[in-house]
Amino acid sequence: MAQEEGVSGDDAVVTPGLAGIPAAGVGDAAVAVYGDAGDGEVGGGGSGLGALGVDLHLDLSGSRRRRGLTDAIREAVRSGRLAPGTRLPSSRVLAVDLGVARNTVADAYADLVAEGWLTARQGAGTRVAERAVPKPVVRGAGHRREPGRPRYSLLPGSPDLAAFPRAEWLKAARRAFTAAPSDALGYGDPRGRIELRAALAGYLARVRGVRADPEHILVSTGFSHSLRVLGELLHARGVRALAVETYGLPPHWAILENAGLTTTPLPFDTHGTRVSDLPSDAGALLLTPSHQFPMGVALHSERRAAIVDWARRTGGLILEDDYDGEFRYDRQPVGALQDLDPDHVVYLGTASKSLAPGLRLAWLVLPPALTAEAARLSGAQSTSVLEQLTLAEFIDSGAYDRHVRASRLRYRRRRDDLVAAVAAHAPDVHVTGIAAGLHAVLLLPPGTEDSVIHAAAWQSLALYGLSRFRHTTIPTSPDALVVGYGTPSDHTWPPALDALCRVLP
Repeated sequence: MAQEEGVSGDDAVVTPGLAGIPAAGVGDAAVAVYGDAGDGEVGGGGSGLGALGVDLHLDLSGSRRRRGLTDAIREAVRSGRLAPGTRLPSSRVLAVDLGVARNTVADAYADLVAEGWLTARQGAGTRVAERAVPKPVVRGAGHRREPGRPRYSLLPGSPDLAAFPRAEWLKAARRAFTAAPSDALGYGDPRGRIELRAALAGYLARVRGVRADPEHILVSTGFSHSLRVLGELLHARGVRALAVETYGLPPHWAILENAGLTTTPLPFDTHGTRVSDLPSDAGALLLTPSHQFPMGVALHSERRAAIVDWARRTGGLILEDDYDGEFRYDRQPVGALQDLDPDHVVYLGTASKSLAPGLRLAWLVLPPALTAEAARLSGAQSTSVLEQLTLAEFIDSGAYDRHVRASRLRYRRRRDDLVAAVAAHAPDVHVTGIAAGLHAVLLLPPGTEDSVIHAAAWQSLALYGLSRFRHTTIPTSPDALVVGYGTPSDHTWPPALDALCRVLP
């Protein structure tokens, strides 16, 4: 290594191009360095300082010049002061500016290139790397490596966000905002804009068989918000116990429990949830009758009738989560349970699967006796007026129907791809719950769920097992995967499916 040269912390360095103006000393120095002018000296040529590049402020500390320079440049990159692609001064120019040996700068640059912070190419100079991140430190043999961040996701609960109809949505937004009355920009009705409530009433009646009056629809910011309102409403009316399905989303159960309700899971079989086992103290039931999440089974017609009879007989309330109601492939449409008894069923819907969860748009169709109380409990939390007006226009113009039909074709093709790939690569794995929805359940050989999830992580694939969706009071469940084939984009779907097939037993 060349002997490092420099000046003491109290000496002053005259920066070329700034004749007569002393720069700070190097020992604890803050040095302003101007951009690269090739391998020649900075200054001269009459080009002026403005043509020399960017100012570079480096804080050098300590007596070891090479380490101090390396640390200073690394910190400038890490903090973002040196953006990716920024060209640094040549080693000759920077050495003169800092008052150190040129080899000191050259060695510091070489260290940072080796670490991945900088790049150096003949004729292109030394630049900040486009992805300036340090190379991983090699650990000892006893260090346990962890899988990296997933590149692909087959997690359920999301549509293909890349397929969001941006152009049509923007057109609807322009039309809606242009036609909106001035009072739309005020505080408005806590139930939501009447334009959206009217559009939803017509759409839900036509497509899902819901008996909906705009006066009894409440717009919310998402399914969780809807559930929080209903949990508080039930508790205020004296309900303390609520029945749920054996499989579902734990965050939803937590919302209800936070409202002061206990959740009791009901048994599940091939006909759906066994509603005949409702506990005597249950005052309400949360149900996904059209497409049970995650098992994918529609509730049998006899059980649909039985649960409505229970509600009428006991005064209980059914919370109908119409999960994935728009997406069906191999079966006739299953109408909403709400149509059987609007006075005892609350219908919950959302745009999170048909459009995108980021819109924060959901709705409740309420029994008339509960509407005012639910609106009060909803509070000031509401979705943007512009988003509400846009969705109303999107529905009324027919764009929503067109988008749902196109999405149904896309997801049906993916479902068929999944079934064929699993049959070819893992004949011992059985695919179920595929008549509708955006996900499927893959039944695995006993004892393999955990190992498959672990192997998927090493394939950069995010994947959930069925046990993640089991109620906490249920000790065991079949080994299975819940595969969200609707989640990837079109270009990531094939590699995600390949990764899945590689980890199946």
